[in-house]
Amino acid sequence: MKQDLIKELFEKFEAACYNIDDVECWSAREMQTLLGYNKWENFEKVIDKAKDACRNAGGQVEDHFPDVRKMVHIGSGTERGVEDIALTRYACYLVGQNGDSRKQEIAFSQTYFAVQTRRAELVEQRLLEFERVKAREKLSQTEKQLSGILYERGVDEKGFALIRSKGDQALFKLSTVQLKAKMGVPDNRPVADFLPTISIKAKDLAAEMTSFNVQTKDLKGQDPIEKEHIDNNSAVRTVLLERGIKPEELPPAEDVKKVQRKLEKEEKKMLKDIKQGKDGKNE
Repeated sequence: MKQDLIKELFEKFEAACYNIDDVECWSAREMQTLLGYNKWENFEKVIDKAKDACRNAGGQVEDHFPDVRKMVHIGSGTERGVEDIALTRYACYLVGQNGDSRKQEIAFSQTYFAVQTRRAELVEQRLLEFERVKAREKLSQTEKQLSGILYERGVDEKGFALIRSKGDQALFKLSTVQLKAKMGVPDNRPVADFLPTISIKAKDLAAEMTSFNVQTKDLKGQDPIEKEHIDNNSAVRTVLLERGIKPEELPPAEDVKKVQRKLEKEEKKMLKDIKQGKDGKNE
């Protein structure tokens, strides 16, 4: 495919995109023309195949192929409404996969939407990983603050470790040893490094509640503070269970330290690419 045709198709596909409730969409009527189909009836057959593919992949057809109406000019400055379909980026990808690959436009769309869809998936995954890393950092800060508060109230480092362990048992209904064994966590690593984001945030909320109540209630000594922390973790567990979430049954996540190193490596690469791009422009 010639470079000038690729550029022309790229610009046409980009220009045809519009938003519905902040979701990128393309009009099926416009895509018919962009993909080289002369008759709507023939293009509808491709869309039907794409819908089947979406359904077979477990997707919601109505989310990716919603029916809409499009106003078209019929001459003399008048318009009439015609049936149309708003295609999401994923829907366009499926349409391309089910179209006539002999058409240059279809071949282009297969690559264009595959790359764009994958890029969106990568961005989403990176945001989720970033959120988890930040949640783990926040938990460390909260526990450090709580440790300082408890130290001033007669609880030493060993006592704090015991309180934290009792809190985990109240939240997960498993001892630390049992939880580590269940999740495959190395003995020398904290459980929190392998918890999914929601579990990390649950632990953080319980610890924040303990910090607040220890100071508000002026609690002192191991026993009353331990009871307070157990009660707070139990309360957080109750909320999770009410929403259908059993924290001890959630699968372990990737080692958060590995995730953090990966994000830092990607960040350095992006900064390097940006710098090289700027340098290139300056040249």
